[in-house]
Amino acid sequence: MKKMIPSAEEFERVMTERHTRSVYCRLKKASVAVAGLGGLGSNIAVSLARAGVGRLFLVDFDRVDITNLNRQQYGVSDIGEYKTEALKRIIGGIAPYVKVETENVRVTEENAAELFYGFKIVCEAFDGAAQKAMLINELLGKCPETVVVSGSGMAGMLSSNTIVTRRAFSRLYLCGDGVTDIADANGLMAPRVAICANHQANMVLRLIMGETEP
Repeated sequence: MKKMIPSAEEFERVMTERHTRSVYCRLKKASVAVAGLGGLGSNIAVSLARAGVGRLFLVDFDRVDITNLNRQQYGVSDIGEYKTEALKRIIGGIAPYVKVETENVRVTEENAAELFYGFKIVCEAFDGAAQKAMLINELLGKCPETVVVSGSGMAGMLSSNTIVTRRAFSRLYLCGDGVTDIADANGLMAPRVAICANHQANMVLRLIMGETEP
């Protein structure tokens, strides 16, 4: 039997009850970009959608692979599909009235500022240190209104308590332990990756609500 999707009014009533109207209204009006839709980005996007952020801009060039399934939001049925398309559908099944926009492109030094210009909050969720640094430098240098929330250091099964959020600069927040990579800690495990991703998502919510301290 086909299930009915709850109406936008029903979702709004529930979110208002959970958050209060003033909080929900600010979340609903917010726009957030996520650069990279792997272990960090896919978890960030889902958490923000569940929280009620009204508009998400999701950017990645890659397709879902079986190696992604141990820590990312995708399932077996998504293998081979572009991550942008798969994640948009996943979010639609959770929060169907969140506006999800996607760009299926590799972020480079040449296009980064143009892609994300105008977004007050961008989540950096790439895998490699060089690409992370490139995006941070481009956005901080060329997008003066943009705050970047970045993730670094979340591999393995080390203590959850070593993952923290700190404010590195006025427009840059860093989440993670800052040092642990795949080689140091037996690969990437879903729990610790998700902890770091949710540090990023929580910092985004705080910024939306006007809170600037981690």
